[in-house]
Amino acid sequence: MNEPSSPEAAQRKRLYWHSRRGMWELDLLLVPFLEQRYDGLAEEDQAAFRALIDEEDQDLFLWLMRRELPEEPVRRRIVQMIIEHAESADSVSHRPV
Repeated sequence: MNEPSSPEAAQRKRLYWHSRRGMWELDLLLVPFLEQRYDGLAEEDQAAFRALIDEEDQDLFLWLMRRELPEEPVRRRIVQMIIEHAESADSVSHRPV
C-alpha cells in the first residue's frame, strides 16, 4: 500500500478532488470510474483521464451525457470508457436478485 505522503497518494488525492465537479451528473460518472477503473488502465489511458478532468464542466457534461463526442481520438476513447463503465455498473445495480 502506498504511504499517505507518497507522490502516488498525492496524485490520487488530486485526481479524486478534480473528479468531484460539483455537478451531480459528472460526479456520478467520474468518481466511480476513478475509484474502480483508473488503477487498471494503461498509462496512456490514465494520462487521458488526467487530461480530461482538466476540461471545463460544460464540455465534460456534453461529452459524458452523450450529446457530443470529443473530436480528439484519445479524449473520445477515455470518454467512451467512462460511459461504458457507468452503463455496466448501472446494469449490475438493476439486476433482479
